[in-house]
Amino acid sequence: MPIPGVGRRPALMVCLALLALTIGLRAATPARPDASSFPDIVEHFKYGSIGAEENSGLPYRIWKVLPEVCADALPRRPGTGYERIGFISDGAPHGRPIGTSFRKGNGDRVGLNCATCHVGTLRDAPDAPRRVIVGMPANQMDLQAYGRFLSACAKSPAFETGRLIDAIRKGDPGFGFFSRLAYRLFVVRAARNGILDREKQNAWFDDRPAFGPGRVDTFNPYKVLLKVPMDRTVGTVDLPSIWNQRPRQGLWLHWDGNNDRVEERNKSAAIGAGATPASLDLPSMKRIEDWLLDFPAPRYPVERIDTARAAEGRGVYQAACASCHDLGTARVGQVTPVEEVATDRQRLDSFTPALAAAMNTIGKGRPWAFSHFRKTQGYANMPLDGLWLRAPYLHNGSVPDLRSLLFPEERPTVFHRAYDVYDWTRVGFVSSGPDAEREGVRFDTALPGNASTGHTYGADLPTTQKLALLEYLKTL
Repeated sequence: MPIPGVGRRPALMVCLALLALTIGLRAATPARPDASSFPDIVEHFKYGSIGAEENSGLPYRIWKVLPEVCADALPRRPGTGYERIGFISDGAPHGRPIGTSFRKGNGDRVGLNCATCHVGTLRDAPDAPRRVIVGMPANQMDLQAYGRFLSACAKSPAFETGRLIDAIRKGDPGFGFFSRLAYRLFVVRAARNGILDREKQNAWFDDRPAFGPGRVDTFNPYKVLLKVPMDRTVGTVDLPSIWNQRPRQGLWLHWDGNNDRVEERNKSAAIGAGATPASLDLPSMKRIEDWLLDFPAPRYPVERIDTARAAEGRGVYQAACASCHDLGTARVGQVTPVEEVATDRQRLDSFTPALAAAMNTIGKGRPWAFSHFRKTQGYANMPLDGLWLRAPYLHNGSVPDLRSLLFPEERPTVFHRAYDVYDWTRVGFVSSGPDAEREGVRFDTALPGNASTGHTYGADLPTTQKLALLEYLKTL
């Protein structure tokens, strides 16, 4: 039936546009909190939602084809597609890489989750199969490169509606007429605008050294979000491991010990990954939090440990390290002044008193509202469980292996990160040589925030004792 006052053909176009608008609006409405969960907790950790899709996610169909459409914008790293940014594919039936979540039914959006930053890889040797290790720092993931890829793609002529639709249809025969119409009318444009808006929010990237794989600036983005004055400090730090959270309850957390509540730490990380206070999927996050309380750190291969030397090293550890790093001691989880530990202070200075106060306004009016952020004057003494998988070392990831930590004169000024072959002698990942240079990413300790100075505890011990200590540290 014609619409009164409108001809048949214009009326048809109006109806189609309204229908397409309805489809598109579904993509913009808040995602259902009960979607995208997995019965198996490990799978849920790797692929379940924390609520980031609504605010910072992309339509899944567009996200899926971007590496094909904008292949020239990907980093020059090993792998294909999103692997070149550091996403890890492990053959999941849905085809998405680890660290990506999905909400179906409201635009089918993809976002990031906890596993984006807390799943890594390791190879025993260059020709050995790659092992995926849940809970370790994401040594492959370059979050800044991900943002830069999306921005470069959105500004490219390749990010064109017809080309995107053609790429989607090649892999998705069910991409029907009305969906295509919605994409032509506004979905592609909205996706582009969202990416470019986030690029504007991240303009501060350009004033600082690149993160590189396995690192992130955690709190400078909050200055933008909370309208705290931005300065020139570099807050880039190594991604942490997340196993054994129960013993960490009540310890001062984050590298500078700015909060002693595991739950606040987790929610602030989820917001950093793209969620908002309103979109946080609290039941999903609670499942993950409960599981991580007692999730154990992987053990160093026992056949690679000299047990006699490790036994000798235990005594050295007790004398030189345990008072700061053993659970149950007075100093573990406390903050050592930066003047004493003498490591790079940029991360410490980036978290200002004004930012601490602003962080405590997040969630105001909600039962979980933040209230425990504080400004400190140093770095927290961390427990050392699973230490062997937490390389590179120090808060900024500036020391490639434990041997270099104990022998400061061996700390390189330049090395390569993200090459995942393990160095069983130096206890860290191989960081030099042709293979590391070809597959890894260069790290320069001369750049702001990257200094490898400090934490020279035990450096004056006799070499035999340091080697015994190195052997013992493998057992933690």
